[in-house]
Amino acid sequence: MSLIESKSGSRLTRQDLTSDLVSAVVRTMTDQDLSPGEKLSSQRELAERFGVAVPTMREALRRLEGMGVLTFRHGSGIYVGENFNRSVVPNVVLPPADSERLVALIEARAVIEPGIAAEAAMTQDQAGIEKLRSLIDQAAASLRNGDGQLWKINIDIHRAIASVAGNSILEEVLHSLLLIHAEDQRQILLLHGDPETDLAEHQELASLIIGGKVREAGELMRKHLDEVVAALKSSFHSEKHENAKEESA
Repeated sequence: MSLIESKSGSRLTRQDLTSDLVSAVVRTMTDQDLSPGEKLSSQRELAERFGVAVPTMREALRRLEGMGVLTFRHGSGIYVGENFNRSVVPNVVLPPADSERLVALIEARAVIEPGIAAEAAMTQDQAGIEKLRSLIDQAAASLRNGDGQLWKINIDIHRAIASVAGNSILEEVLHSLLLIHAEDQRQILLLHGDPETDLAEHQELASLIIGGKVREAGELMRKHLDEVVAALKSSFHSEKHENAKEESA
């Protein structure tokens, strides 16, 4: 039976199909007893295996890349990512988030991350700082090139800030939160819709952390996340208003 059909024989939506493919790829990796760093079949081979178009297969693989379960190496192929064997992993068939869950996610992060940013400015783990600098450069390049990877790099920036804090428990807590809700984070960054401002604030955050500005780093992180919440609420309000207009027309 093709993945395109459900057990009842009805057609699946694109979202359902992508989730089915994500689950199928993970099962295949488990069945083959693959480990991080090992190579998978090509996108075309996987598409043929599961009976779907290559662009549809690519969408599922990119979702797994965002979760850190897969890694794409340009000119080389697709490899098992570092998060494949983690004990805390995303629910790959989690239904699309509603507006309340997206806002709640950022509000939860706003409780945790200002303290992490302040701790990072105080501790300044050097390996973490180098990683943070590299990711800021990658984000700027991604924005210039429009390669569609900015949302993932932005998540990695926040993870890197936790690395700079030098507390492995804080890093693991934030990493797990972002990993579990990886797809939600992608939706949030798409809805936020202001990548230039996002990059500028990340650059300023990195500068404050590297400069040892403890209070300022914590305050900017709080402001950064509060602005994302405000943008999300505004986007949902506008969407609700437009839907109401259409229904009354």
